[in-house]
Amino acid sequence: MAITAQEVNKLRQMTGAGMMDCKKALVEADGDFDKAIEVLRKKGQKLSEKRADRATNEGSVYVRTSEDGSEAILVTLTCETDFVAKNADFQSLGNEIADAAMASKPADVAALKALSLGEQTVHEKVTEYVGKIGEKLDITKYEILSGDQVVSYIHSTGKLGVLVALKGVNGADVSEAGKDVAMQIAAMSPVAVDKDGVDSTVVEKEIEIGKDQARQEGKPEAMLEKIAMGKLNKFYKDNTLLSQAFVKNPKQSIQQYLDSVTKGLTVSDFKRVAIV
Repeated sequence: MAITAQEVNKLRQMTGAGMMDCKKALVEADGDFDKAIEVLRKKGQKLSEKRADRATNEGSVYVRTSEDGSEAILVTLTCETDFVAKNADFQSLGNEIADAAMASKPADVAALKALSLGEQTVHEKVTEYVGKIGEKLDITKYEILSGDQVVSYIHSTGKLGVLVALKGVNGADVSEAGKDVAMQIAAMSPVAVDKDGVDSTVVEKEIEIGKDQARQEGKPEAMLEKIAMGKLNKFYKDNTLLSQAFVKNPKQSIQQYLDSVTKGLTVSDFKRVAIV
């Protein structure tokens, strides 16, 4: 049957797919719009499978914070190229997914992909957009964080995001301090809030490295443990958030800076996610 330009344009407006794809879908569906949409979705599925081995090193980080500021989510939608990451359709999809995540607070990425977006799941919607955009898309990270106050930060590239949970707020406005700490996390990439949060395997590895370095320097075997522990303390100072020198004022540690804002203010947890 003959498919008119008006019908093709209507399907394009409904789906965002390319003109030729819409025309082919309408021809295959004998002019039935519902069937044509299904054809386009299947095309997206096929394209998604075809591109399954492609790397998605571009994309955007999206954050949402609850009205009372006590909870926030972070989600990453990734793609193959920077050009697509800046596409309005891509950004719209990312924001829609972030809104759904904030509303439902799923447990993990799999649960997020299973959420409903209208008549589709998030996964189905992403697959449909693969057909529209022509690149592999994926939700690679999803984080949720709660605290007395949670502050978010997205770096100017849009590819790095941070959530930081503060405690000991005591009714003070600590949003600026929270942003300072979030920017510190973005720049310095600490491994944990403090030394108690460092994974035991990391600690063991650092001790062994310290011993090996001291041994190569010709230090006595009886001194190796003490030297290694000194190097471990230096590791904690450089790599755990509260002990790190504050980038804006290196004479203060992050904990000292927070205490100067309001006594007892500290960080309970943080999440740092980068698309690389």
